Amino acid sequence: MHQSTVETVLEYDIQAPTHFCFNIEAAHWSTQNIVSERLAVSSGVSVHTFTDPGSGNRFFRFDASPGPLLVDYKAQVEVFSEHIDENLQETPVSQVPDEIFHYLMPTRYCESDVMGATAQQLFGNEQPGVARVRKVIAWIQDSIAYRPGSSTSTTTAHDVFVQRAGVCRDFAHLAITFCRAVNIPARLVVGYVWFDEPPQDFHAIFEAWIGGRWVLFDPSGMAPVDRLVRIGTGRDAKDVAFSTIFGRLQMTRKEVSVLEHDPRGRVASGTPALQLAVAEQAPAAAA
Repeated sequence: MHQSTVETVLEYDIQAPTHFCFNIEAAHWSTQNIVSERLAVSSGVSVHTFTDPGSGNRFFRFDASPGPLLVDYKAQVEVFSEHIDENLQETPVSQVPDEIFHYLMPTRYCESDVMGATAQQLFGNEQPGVARVRKVIAWIQDSIAYRPGSSTSTTTAHDVFVQRAGVCRDFAHLAITFCRAVNIPARLVVGYVWFDEPPQDFHAIFEAWIGGRWVLFDPSGMAPVDRLVRIGTGRDAKDVAFSTIFGRLQMTRKEVSVLEHDPRGRVASGTPALQLAVAEQAPAAAA
């Protein structure tokens, strides 16, 4: 078990009435326990919260008027490790459970239909199971350069395959695409995790359905998967965007921090002197 203190501070200059939907809170999930958390939003904002019953993803929405806006989320979360059995085998498509079946399908960012022939050529003859997923990851790490700024919010797995560069989200999308193309259900997972090299940011990895269970993998190799504080789980990035915004604005600040051993009494540095409406939230039971 590992314990992390995570925080996201976001500031915006809103230029017209805007509606926000955020997904930055730790998810209700069986492998983590939210010890404490706090959500603070600029005063004058009425926040509506909801949890997706299928994924455990948590969202909060609100309308904001023109002017400065501050969103600050901080939580202390315990994450429990899960052992990966390297001998887990793939599930035949005919036996994939109904609730998992849609994770075999192509999606906006993971065009497993377009990449099908390539995936079969590269991985179709590999040993089925965890070993095949490991081969997918090894190919991505050998063939795709990790290059910040090389992709945009619309970059797909096929784009990454062609340009041979991307960031953690792109690595995960490509791995998901290859897995689905060889009939392994796969999905995107995003969260907080401490990196050896700053700056900290949200991190994207993926899960493959192997041996009748979901198994986490990080194709970027940037951080241990058993320390990730899960925020969102979905088919691809459109399901787990940290913010969805309807309006006109400029982001003026984005800070993500992760401390595996948070010193007692530490406060976030540089917090703007805006009046805050603070919602204290009780720890939630893991789903």
